[in-house]
Amino acid sequence: MFLLPADRQNDTEMKQRRIILSVTNDLVTDQRVHRSCTALSEAGYDVTLVGRRLPDSNPVERPYKTVRMRLLFRKKAVFYAEYNVRLFLRLLFSCADAFYANDTDTLPANYWAAVLRCKPLFFDAHEMFPEVPELVGRPKVKLFWTRIEDRIFPRLCRPHRAAVTVCQSIADIYRQRYGLDMKVVRNVPMAFPRHNDAASQIIAKLPEGKRILLYQGAVNVGRGIEWIMAAMPYLPECHLVVAGVGDIYRQLTEAAARQGLTNVTFLGRVEPATLHGLTAAASLGLSLLENRGLNYYYSLPNRIADFVQSEVPVLATDFPEIRRVVETYGIGTLVEPAPFDAATQRSTPPDPQRMAQTVRDTLAEWDALTPDERHRRFALAAADLTWDNEKNTLLSQVDTIF
Repeated sequence: MFLLPADRQNDTEMKQRRIILSVTNDLVTDQRVHRSCTALSEAGYDVTLVGRRLPDSNPVERPYKTVRMRLLFRKKAVFYAEYNVRLFLRLLFSCADAFYANDTDTLPANYWAAVLRCKPLFFDAHEMFPEVPELVGRPKVKLFWTRIEDRIFPRLCRPHRAAVTVCQSIADIYRQRYGLDMKVVRNVPMAFPRHNDAASQIIAKLPEGKRILLYQGAVNVGRGIEWIMAAMPYLPECHLVVAGVGDIYRQLTEAAARQGLTNVTFLGRVEPATLHGLTAAASLGLSLLENRGLNYYYSLPNRIADFVQSEVPVLATDFPEIRRVVETYGIGTLVEPAPFDAATQRSTPPDPQRMAQTVRDTLAEWDALTPDERHRRFALAAADLTWDNEKNTLLSQVDTIF
């Protein structure tokens, strides 16, 4: 039977509520999920986070329980099949009071385990999964995940089930498509210290006197990193730092070496605390998404909020959710999306010299601001884009499934 509703203030009973959250990554750099687990744990839930272990995965130390499964397969359909089967069996025989699925790729296992065990189910959509750039050019795979959502999403409207997502635009689409009322929990950071010894060591190795242009996040297709790399020969006063790993990481590092780009540094995977310290030293934050489907078009990347918390102006693509933040608080510069050809799955790259000039103009605009005005803008934005505002929505929605 489903658990009966209870007063959230009853700490003793709350501690008996065990929630298992699941993701398909190795947990190390997923700050959205870490924030959710921490909020639930602090609210009195017994939290277990399940992910996977990769051969090069770093250790994780969290204030809640973590489990990382070693999988035989790492890519494509066989990975998702193995992961969901293994996760389903784990959930089926687990001591849990509720299941919490992060993104559509974990939903099949969570949904069927919840149905068979009559457990509450919570769904957290970090993106429109069938619209991720990796699937835009693969219609059969995209159709498969769309059908998963077509089958399960309408059933999330039932009692003891609830769902949230990262922005109002995605919530509106799913409401129109499935009648699903998804509350919005934005992907924004907790407050963090700006100084970090590891970050200081990284900064000390960069060329002295250069303006740091920072890209942080997954190094995947459609993030515009190549566009900034192409502009770097025209920006001798700047140094591009790429913090993160992803599908095209090796491709980009080889391209940088081949082109002799001495003012570009790839750091690979960076621990969150180190990344926060590095962000505070940047002169400009980059979020130049390509127009590769609705998932990017309606996104509000968490790096935007990270830059805001560190008072770093942003250079970002003019997409609706990004525009709403950048224009509301005046915290950066927007650039027009590059034309995208769906047939070839390619964008028309911006002119490198023009991109370089946009970077210079943005830096000059911020250099001209008084420190007080600069701080005022970021203080207003930071007060809005903070996890303290979002976690209450998350907790209130989780409470509804019991």
